[in-house]
Amino acid sequence: MKNSTFSFYDKATAFTAAVIILLTCFATANANKIKATAVQAVLNITKNTAQPLEALVDNFSSAGGKSDSDSVLVEAALNELAVTPKDIKQLISSAEKNSKNDIEDGKISEKQYDKSNAKIGNVSIRNTTSTQQNINFLKYYEEKPDINIKDKDSPAVLIFHTHTTETYELLDRGWYAQDQLTRSNSADRNMIRVGIEIKEQLEKGGYKVIHDTEIHDTKYTGAYAHSRKSIEKILKENPDIQIVLDIHRDAIELDNGTRIKPTATVHGKKAAQLMIITGCEEGKVTDFPDWEYNLTFALKLQSVIEENHPGLMRPLFFCQRKYNMDLTHNNLLIEVGSCANTLEEATYSGRLLGDSLVKLLDEQMKKED
Repeated sequence: MKNSTFSFYDKATAFTAAVIILLTCFATANANKIKATAVQAVLNITKNTAQPLEALVDNFSSAGGKSDSDSVLVEAALNELAVTPKDIKQLISSAEKNSKNDIEDGKISEKQYDKSNAKIGNVSIRNTTSTQQNINFLKYYEEKPDINIKDKDSPAVLIFHTHTTETYELLDRGWYAQDQLTRSNSADRNMIRVGIEIKEQLEKGGYKVIHDTEIHDTKYTGAYAHSRKSIEKILKENPDIQIVLDIHRDAIELDNGTRIKPTATVHGKKAAQLMIITGCEEGKVTDFPDWEYNLTFALKLQSVIEENHPGLMRPLFFCQRKYNMDLTHNNLLIEVGSCANTLEEATYSGRLLGDSLVKLLDEQMKKED
């Protein structure tokens, strides 16, 4: 169709047709494959409309009444990944009402990070190590991660936050006010809220998760020692845990006071870029003999995310760091955006991360079978 601005009525009709196709697909032998095609058709139909995708879903549901197909409609909208949670909508609305007296103290600039000094497949890597400059990333990329989930009724993933109180902007307005929170003990604003989104996606995929919501950075200095005690205790009590994720957010500020928000448009919606950090034993970093297992997992996870949600990832950061990643295999630190990203962008990225992790775990379980 040459004219991309056809009416909402035409789009709604096309949307309805795509959903009918989607419903029909569930009865076919190739349901999953056709379903994916139908989902993409829905996205293609709606991506140019001025009306948000979740609004189209709401309108279609209200027009036809509530039925079992409502859940399919939401699934067609990327399994609800693109839909902003109601509590975050309420926070945004409240912030808009209270922002009348806010004073601009600095600019916020969006940037999509993609520069790297190594690339394997669809994985970009920023290697800042000294002794591992000639590392064979392809070798680790092709290896199978050390994941062996035997019982889905036991916790497979541990999510925690060393810097629990890190927060985000609420409004996407291109500038920040100094009196806006950059740290908070409130779980509806800080890293716990992002962790919740990751956890929910994993649980929808059938995997059990332990989400440690303890605040570890009441005193910023010593936060890693504090979180280490929690991790050790949880791992001892739950020996079947396969993956450990320390979920943070970055803070990037230029000399002129401009704050950078790592951002990508994923499936038509703005997301906070993710950065996986994994380290190695060199220099002052000692007692980290199993770092290679983390690198293998990091490369695999980054590849799966990029395959399913292109552009979401900053280059994987391979560095002379340990943090608490020496405690177990498949142990990573992940930065979700920066303090200049919005909470909405960060939680969306959390859902995308969780969605990709489910796909990775499903893939590994099939290989075990």
